[in-house]
Amino acid sequence: MLHGPVIIFTSFAYLGLLFAIAYVADQRADAGRPILARGYIYSLSLAVYATAWTFYGSVGRAASDGVGFLPIYIGPTLMIALWWIVMRKILRISKQNRITSLADFIASRYGKSALLGGIVTVIAVIGILPYISLQLKAVSTSYSILVQYPEIVLPAQLGAVPVRQDTALWVALILAAFTIAFGTRHLDAAEHHQGMVAAIAFESLVKLLAFLAVGIFVTFGIYNGFGDLFSRAAAVPKLNAMLTPLEGVAGGYANWVWLTILSMMAIMFLPRQFQVTVIENLDEKHLNKAIWLFPLYMLAINVFVLPIAFGGLLHFPGGRVDADTFVLTLPMAEKQEWLALLVFIGGLSAATGMVIVETIALSTMVCNDLVMPVLLRLRRLRLNERRDLTRLLLGIRRGAIVLILLLGYLYFKLAGEAYALVSIGLISFAAVAQFAPVALGGIFWKGGTRRGALCGLVAGFAVWFYTLLLPALARSGWLPIGLLEHGPFGIGLLKPLQLFGLAGLDQITHAMIWSMVANTGAYVGVSLSAAPSVDEHRQASLFVDVFRHTGEAGGARFWRGTASVPDLYNLLARFLGVSAADEAFREYAAAKGLRWPDDPMVADAELVHHVEVQLAGAIGAASARVMVASVV
Repeated sequence: MLHGPVIIFTSFAYLGLLFAIAYVADQRADAGRPILARGYIYSLSLAVYATAWTFYGSVGRAASDGVGFLPIYIGPTLMIALWWIVMRKILRISKQNRITSLADFIASRYGKSALLGGIVTVIAVIGILPYISLQLKAVSTSYSILVQYPEIVLPAQLGAVPVRQDTALWVALILAAFTIAFGTRHLDAAEHHQGMVAAIAFESLVKLLAFLAVGIFVTFGIYNGFGDLFSRAAAVPKLNAMLTPLEGVAGGYANWVWLTILSMMAIMFLPRQFQVTVIENLDEKHLNKAIWLFPLYMLAINVFVLPIAFGGLLHFPGGRVDADTFVLTLPMAEKQEWLALLVFIGGLSAATGMVIVETIALSTMVCNDLVMPVLLRLRRLRLNERRDLTRLLLGIRRGAIVLILLLGYLYFKLAGEAYALVSIGLISFAAVAQFAPVALGGIFWKGGTRRGALCGLVAGFAVWFYTLLLPALARSGWLPIGLLEHGPFGIGLLKPLQLFGLAGLDQITHAMIWSMVANTGAYVGVSLSAAPSVDEHRQASLFVDVFRHTGEAGGARFWRGTASVPDLYNLLARFLGVSAADEAFREYAAAKGLRWPDDPMVADAELVHHVEVQLAGAIGAASARVMVASVV
């Protein structure tokens, strides 16, 4: 019987296995035998894209919209076909500049602007909180259902559960502990977390196996194959209509097009996807495998979505069981307790993988692009007098991990009940889509400026907040519902769901149209209104023409002034530690045919640039530029 202790023990045993996999992978990497060298594990780690939303929510969306769930997976497949052009360029830029995060990448492009990096971080954290709450909701709901086995009892109001008894809170705290263990053992955020990547790749296999197992059981165990299942569904008029794409769906083709575009942007600019695709990449050639293996994974995990959705609708008529839970409740209804437990572990894999990578990425952004730039400017803290700042940096990242997960839990309590799983995820997708104009424009257009990027991001985020987050709070009872029905102050043209009279579209498509118009318009318009500064022009050249600068110390020629080798060494040691500073200077000396510390070195522009790049891996490009400038 699936009592609570059995489920909890199995969950902890599984998390322990993940930790063991990560530990072994890290040990092999330290010994010079990395398991990521051939690219298959890297490709599987990209499947962190498939979260609890995919595992549970795709079936829920298919149960209401039929094939309407497909654009979320068509988009990444189309985008990956362009990766050898787009992603290879981003990879090359990031490796040359020791980029630590998406915020660091965007800030570096526009003159290493600390303000821009901070704004990107704020948008990312606020935008991803709904997505984190989705994972907590999925794990909490699935546990609450499974613990009632063999009965199928759906939890009424998870958000109303007392805090101490709330499964979601305990999940958040446990995941915070695991994330700290997985992702903050090393200071240099530009270093590869090979153990984490190996664990995420393993989780990708587990969730795929679990989903295929329940799909095969429903299709060939409960029913007699695809033909039998779809013929039964076709006999029900409501289900038969779902087999016709776009038939009777509000917005029709416009929704499909915009959801496809949205998911194309998400696979590039979700912080966790940027982390595994860019930061954790060991070799550009691994993209060759990812370009075919990742779409194949997407196909495999979606083959049984419609069969499970239709099987659930036929098995539970009348809507008495939430479609988001069909993956779990169908095995339970058929008394397949071990299959139900496997499904729970698969869902746990999908949720924990997302939370671990996402919070590692966000905590790096919070530390490097939000907190450290502020602390370094507060003279009263006298950070310039402290000889070792490594503990401070790690402490900030660990604190950020806990805070981000608690904020995700808070969003779950405030607004998590108002939306289905897929709807929550799409809100976050629309938030990270705001990074696309400034990021893609930044690598292909030299005319983009810091002011243009700032204005574009702020405009797009403001529209996202007004058209998506504000309605979520209103539907949860935290704001007057009349705001949605009549607009602020009764102004109909300002209704958040029908802004300026645009109607007939679903909420996500409506928000995407207006936010992209505001974002792209402001970015291009402001950029064209004034010429870029000298720093912006330099960075634009290095980013847009990155393949011309490969192998050059591109930033070295931009440094002017005098510095001493001891000052540069001490600066690096304060932030990275003595051993890492020694290794960085030893590497530079070897490239010059010298031996550190025996042979004398000159603090020329190349050494200054080398120190800046090493420092950027720990505190981000903007803060590294400020600190190096303080000794040059």
